[in-house]
Amino acid sequence: MLKVKLNHQIKAPTLRVISEDGEQIGIMKTSEALALAQEHGLDLVEVSPVAQPPVAKLIDFAKYKYQQKKMEQQQKKKAKKTEVKTIWLSVRISEHDMQIKANKVMEFLTDGDLVRIELRMRGREQAYGELGRQQLANFLKLITVPNKIEVPMKRMGGTWSVTLVPTK
Repeated sequence: MLKVKLNHQIKAPTLRVISEDGEQIGIMKTSEALALAQEHGLDLVEVSPVAQPPVAKLIDFAKYKYQQKKMEQQQKKKAKKTEVKTIWLSVRISEHDMQIKANKVMEFLTDGDLVRIELRMRGREQAYGELGRQQLANFLKLITVPNKIEVPMKRMGGTWSVTLVPTK
């Protein structure tokens, strides 16, 4: 939460003052605004210090903090969390299984998730690394949802991997 100035911490000579229910009271000197706040039993809270003149609101500070906390929670709730989903393949995967996994990748991409596709090569399969690369390239051709390759195809040990990102 941002550090806000309240009451006597506000050093601006004039302020645009807003009432508790959101109506503009007008531009007045800081001393007049403080007197008005004390008269109503409220705090003078600077809500927009960069405006000319700065904007201050007559409100109970505890209520203001509560509103800010609720607003932050709402923003967190609305924020989309992108996940990295991983799909595992092998060199000996059948065409039908490849199609099923490709459909799953397309589902993840339409949900807005990043997808890492990894092709594992075990034992003697590792001697035929080019075959693994070709299999992964064939798999990528099955994906029809618009996407972009974020991390290009690379081999790390016995695994070929590529990372896809959905495009809008």
